[in-house]
Amino acid sequence: MHTTSEQRLDSGVLEREFTLGEIPGVLWTPGSAPAPLILIGHNGGLHKRLPRLVARARHYAAEYGFAVAAIDAPGHGDRPRSAVDEQARADLRRALEAGEPVDEIVDAFILPLVEKAVPEWRTTLDALLSLPEIDGPVGYDGMTAIGIRLTLVEPRISAAVFFGQGFVPDTLREEARQVAIPLQFLLQWDDEGMERQPVLDLFDAFGAREKTLHANLGGHAGTPWFEVDDGARFFTRHLK
Repeated sequence: MHTTSEQRLDSGVLEREFTLGEIPGVLWTPGSAPAPLILIGHNGGLHKRLPRLVARARHYAAEYGFAVAAIDAPGHGDRPRSAVDEQARADLRRALEAGEPVDEIVDAFILPLVEKAVPEWRTTLDALLSLPEIDGPVGYDGMTAIGIRLTLVEPRISAAVFFGQGFVPDTLREEARQVAIPLQFLLQWDDEGMERQPVLDLFDAFGAREKTLHANLGGHAGTPWFEVDDGARFFTRHLK
């Protein structure tokens, strides 16, 4: 892991950009150490420096004492996009605008992303847990499709907050039945890009004995800020 830049924020949080091979990422660590770790996985096409992601990470670190890390998934953020990725995104936008079925397009786009991203997250986790300022346990916060596979294969992750605003292929919906860690699941009731019932069915499918559904009025990007504090309290219960 190679640190490319760092700054100490007014809150006392140390914010570092890093690279790990081809993987670019950001790490936020609180003034108190060692700290439990939260991995933030952003949704499709977005960036590890997305303002609302950065705000969430800084809040977790400054107000609740967590170390937080985000990386750019393959084809996302600062990483190059292949022609196949660009075509899949274009096909998905076209199908949504036309009201056509998207299952095959989602499978062709999301499943390869998950196959590439999960091993990278595990490699990143190995490197992060080797740092003296980080001491598990570990939580995951973010994209549901990657999170299902990652929490299923990675025993070091003890709890997760999933955002129900992303497409999840049927293969991963079946895998969700095996996810047994405590979960908090966020749903935007009026999401303009997602049908509500499949998201509710996915929540029902998770095999966790402790799972909580938080449903809020509003569109895709309208998750209220208080959910950040609710997520932090959830992680505090399970990681501290």
